[in-house]
Amino acid sequence: MNGFKAVLFDLDDTLLDRNQAVDKLFSILLETCYEDVEHSVANDMLRKFKKYDKRSYGDFNKARVLEAFFNEYSPKHKLPPNRFQDFWNHHFPQCFSINQETKNIVHTIKHHAKVAIITNGSIHRQKAKIMNANLHSCFDIVVISEEAGFSKPDKRIFELTLNKLGVQPEEALFVGDDLEKDIGGCQNANMKGVWFNPHKIMNDTDIKPYAEIDTLNRLLSSFP
Repeated sequence: MNGFKAVLFDLDDTLLDRNQAVDKLFSILLETCYEDVEHSVANDMLRKFKKYDKRSYGDFNKARVLEAFFNEYSPKHKLPPNRFQDFWNHHFPQCFSINQETKNIVHTIKHHAKVAIITNGSIHRQKAKIMNANLHSCFDIVVISEEAGFSKPDKRIFELTLNKLGVQPEEALFVGDDLEKDIGGCQNANMKGVWFNPHKIMNDTDIKPYAEIDTLNRLLSSFP
C-alpha cells in the first residue's frame, strides 16, 4: 500500500455481499407472506424478486419492489401497502453480515492508510447495514449519498470524502464493483479506481480501471 494515503470502499457488493442479503430477505418474505410454496416455485419467485430489486437498485423507495412482486405472486398474508417500505427498512439491514477475512483486510490496510466508505442509499438503511455487520469501528469515516446530497458517480461525493480525510485525489484508491458508478465516478474526481470483480464479468465499457481484482486480499499485495 506504499504511496497511497487512503483507500476508499464501496459498501454493497464490495465489502458486503448484497446478493446473499437479498436471498435472506426473500426467505423472510416467503415465511411472512406465503405458505407451503414448492421448492421449484420458490426458486422462480426468487429470480423474479431479484429482477425487481435490481431494477430499483440505488433507489430509496423499495416499496415498489414489493408492490410489483405481490402483483405477480399474490400472497396469502399480504402486507398493507403503507408497511412495504417499513418491512424493507427493518429486515434488509439485518440480512447483511461480513466475513472475518474482509474485516482483517480492512484492519491491515488501516495500519498503512486511512480507510473510508462511500455508499449510495438512504441514511437509515446504510447505517443499519454497517452496524449489523459491525463495520462502524473499522473505518475513519462513512459517507452516505442521502446525507452528502450527491450520489456516485457524481465526482462531488468523492471530493467531499477526500476533503474530510485531508487527502489529495492522487493519494487515494477507490475500490468498488460498479464500473460506472464506482470506477468511472472516482476517475472523474482524478482518483485511481480498483474494480472489484469477483464474478469475472467482461468489461464492455470504455472505462479502464487502474487495476482489477477478484478477491479483496489482492489489495494487500497488488500495490507495493
